[in-house]
Amino acid sequence: MKKILVSTSAAMALLTTSLVAQAADLPAKAYVPAPVVAQVYNWTGFYVGVNGGYGWGTQDPLTLFSNRFDRSSFNISGGMFGGTIGAQIQQGYVVLGIEGDLDWANIKGNTISTPTIGGLVLPGLPITLNIAANTGAIGTARIRAGVAMNNWLFYATGGAAFVKESANGTSIAGVACGSLGVFPNCSASSWRPGLAAGLGVEWGFAQNWSAKLEYLYIEALGSGVSTDHINTIRGGINYRF
Repeated sequence: MKKILVSTSAAMALLTTSLVAQAADLPAKAYVPAPVVAQVYNWTGFYVGVNGGYGWGTQDPLTLFSNRFDRSSFNISGGMFGGTIGAQIQQGYVVLGIEGDLDWANIKGNTISTPTIGGLVLPGLPITLNIAANTGAIGTARIRAGVAMNNWLFYATGGAAFVKESANGTSIAGVACGSLGVFPNCSASSWRPGLAAGLGVEWGFAQNWSAKLEYLYIEALGSGVSTDHINTIRGGINYRF
């Protein structure tokens, strides 16, 4: 019995030694690093930025002088540049936010006009003016709603607008400014409220920086049957906190 136990122990020791030796001869398993998880772009935060672009449309400058004249309009166009401030939050693919901006503008045009009162020219005294109109500033306060595709954001926007309009008229025939109380003066300026709506796309080119391209349609109110509207195309750079 004792010989059997000794023989069994010797056999087990020999088997163990053989297995250890075989394991030592096996090649080491290569280290596999953990997979890198791609970072998802986050649009949430407050931001400030600058923007600039081009605007074009029509304006009726006679409404700045008086509301008695028939509606008329002519084309205006020019550049604009300003600043932006906003805040937004992202939930999944949906991004919601508010945005405001104020732009200096030089969107202008001129025309020669013979205004009428009640559809009639003053008897024997036509008023012919060389009128220059200018939109000197545009401000908006809007909501934005968009869909985020990682670092791309496609959005729609809409809200209130405020437009600084001015006009100057020079009499070139007939009644001069200030005559007959028709034109107390031929120069006027006013901030007008309005509405703004548009579409845009924004690209996050760094974690806190983004560039955007945006179209806005702006229509001024408070000018009778309004013919005052501006189309704008703007590009911008935003920094998000």
